[in-house]
Amino acid sequence: MLKVNYARWNETPQDLRQQALEAEHPRTRERYLALYEIASGKSAYQISKEIKRRPDTVMDWVHKYNLKGQEGIVYKRTGGRPFFCPMKSKVT
Repeated sequence: MLKVNYARWNETPQDLRQQALEAEHPRTRERYLALYEIASGKSAYQISKEIKRRPDTVMDWVHKYNLKGQEGIVYKRTGGRPFFCPMKSKVT
């Protein structure tokens, strides 16, 4: 069974929940909430169905958290132009 190793990072399930409420980016909030739910007894498969993500994705979040702590699950934009960014029109 997959476990969230929050004790390694001197955290509790409530700390994970609090991070889910306070995180700046929605994707980071989603990840923390998934970790909280797993730490509270749900399976990664159950969580994946509820949030419409692949089970492998949720399990990957747990593995990254267990390995790197918060650094492993905080969302970092990797490049490209955001789809919601309006294009600047060229003046000719």
